[in-house]
Amino acid sequence: MKRQIYFVSDRTGITAETLGQGLLTQFPSVEFERHTLRYVDTVEKARKMLNSILESTGSGQRPIVMSTLIEDEIREVFERSDLLVIDLFGTFIGPLEDELRIASSHKVGHTHGRVDDLDYTHRIEAVNYTISTDDGLNTRHYDVADVILVGVSRCGKTPTSLYMAMQFGIKVANYPLTEDDLMNGELPKPLQPYRRKLFGLTIEPQRLSQIRSERLNDSHYASLRQCREELENAEAIFRKYAMKHIDVTQMSVEEIATTLIDRLGL
Repeated sequence: MKRQIYFVSDRTGITAETLGQGLLTQFPSVEFERHTLRYVDTVEKARKMLNSILESTGSGQRPIVMSTLIEDEIREVFERSDLLVIDLFGTFIGPLEDELRIASSHKVGHTHGRVDDLDYTHRIEAVNYTISTDDGLNTRHYDVADVILVGVSRCGKTPTSLYMAMQFGIKVANYPLTEDDLMNGELPKPLQPYRRKLFGLTIEPQRLSQIRSERLNDSHYASLRQCREELENAEAIFRKYAMKHIDVTQMSVEEIATTLIDRLGL
């Protein structure tokens, strides 16, 4: 089965995509073709988008619209059509208004708006710190880090570090275990004063080989034998120094980040 899904928003579409994608994962047998319609903030734009959806549908199954539209007039353009329209906000706002006994603000853009300047500044500082300490740079600044990710090359340290900085304002450094580190079997000197901040990432050798092959195909660096050897040595270091670590093979960046936050109490 194949169905067309439209995430419709009066702003960035991030909330519609996040909530919608979570719902769609419950239907793994269906192939969803996803589209995001952003900044649909006038009735005219809504009508234009609706016509575009209807024209592209033809005689197939009706599309599904998942909406986070706030303004009633704009949302009603879609609701008056023959499409299946799921109002992701309306489902929850009504019961909340009843429980809290107050009306919602009904204002657009609050979910991802720059509401707290202090929080915004904190996240920018975290991103700058994470970039400046990426891949073992500026180890002399590790005293400032909230956490230091450790692992072999291409196991997901950098994207996880940046995500945690951008989303949560956490200052994350990351240190790649080199071949010399791995052969030595000891914790690298720059990391030794910060053992409480260390968190190891590991991954299945086959997956690591696949990731490395996308960068350097048919190389010693990407060979399954090399990946397996590096990971065995890295995990031996993790065990030797009782370092907390997780296998990220089946995990998204978001899952890695939230697991770290939970395990470290950040």
